[in-house]
Amino acid sequence: MSEKILPLPPSRQTLTDSVYDAVMELVMDQHIEAGARVNIDLVARQLNVSPTPVREALARLEMDGLVVKEPLRGYSVTPMLDTKNFNDLYDVRRLLEPFAARRAAERRDEKVLRVLDRELAEMRRLVGTSSGSDRGTYHDYSAFALQDARFHEAIAGTSGNGLLSDTLRRLRSHLRLYRLYHHYYTMAIGAATVIEHENILDAIRAGDAGGAEAAMLDHIDRSRERSEAARLRSGNLPI
Repeated sequence: MSEKILPLPPSRQTLTDSVYDAVMELVMDQHIEAGARVNIDLVARQLNVSPTPVREALARLEMDGLVVKEPLRGYSVTPMLDTKNFNDLYDVRRLLEPFAARRAAERRDEKVLRVLDRELAEMRRLVGTSSGSDRGTYHDYSAFALQDARFHEAIAGTSGNGLLSDTLRRLRSHLRLYRLYHHYYTMAIGAATVIEHENILDAIRAGDAGGAEAAMLDHIDRSRERSEAARLRSGNLPI
């Protein structure tokens, strides 16, 4: 693990949330590599905190599926998605997310529509101010990824199925790490994602259940193609 001193996020956050964000950054930026053991004392010194909030952060990251706890070994970062697990992840997305989009269109909840409008507007703004770098860091990608996740989570939440929402949230954490490893984000990819989200939202707003389902499926398939292309472009070997 590299010796990186991270400033904690603003004090308005609780200490636990601040440490969680900081440890998440260490994982996402691969300062603690996939499969490596997390040295709690070292992380605590780097963040200038006691080990307790670090342990609390790791417990949350375990729930996110980004670290695993093993007897006598402690916490380790979850291994990077290999090709099979990457394909499995997208297969599950293809099964669950089009269903969620269909349900969102059937219910056409005005509150959810306002949330989707807000998240999509922020994604447009981020694309407009993006540097378009092919080798972005966690900070470069995280703002766009956060809005992307919120958009999908709002749709999943409309399904009324908590297990579906929780499953998709965990999948997205693994996908985000995979994309960072392969330098996924570019301005062109951001713009394409926004257009696809617009298509999904238009169908949901119109109450077109079949159209929303089809638009989500198209988006997932295109996202899969972009992620695979990013892996090839990055020059990183398959995990």
